[in-house]
Amino acid sequence: MKPVFNGGVNIAIKIPKQKYEATVAFYRDTLGLEVTEKPITNPTVSRTHEVKFGPNIVWLDCVDNYTHSETWMELKTNDVEAATAHLASRGTHTCDELEEIPSNTHWIMDPAGTVFILSQ
Repeated sequence: MKPVFNGGVNIAIKIPKQKYEATVAFYRDTLGLEVTEKPITNPTVSRTHEVKFGPNIVWLDCVDNYTHSETWMELKTNDVEAATAHLASRGTHTCDELEEIPSNTHWIMDPAGTVFILSQ
């Protein structure tokens, strides 16, 4: 079966610790968007805020060891394993060491370095 890909609703912005509070304030106070801090237990993300962004959710993730921001996106598929095989056959391999995630999902990157969580 050929996998089908679609964009998901989740977008994560990995933000260096020194820029985190100002970034949260920008989305909450400057833009006036709904921003809610959520509990998180993750070895690489120390805090996270959920931002309602139209039909999407932007996750503002505080990462203590980053020097610049990165945007990570959700990529949905009808079959994770078929999609993983399809991507690997075209030179895109999983990079699950980036951050802890459930076993039925994978991290991948496009050629520019944009990170995607691949899930069903």
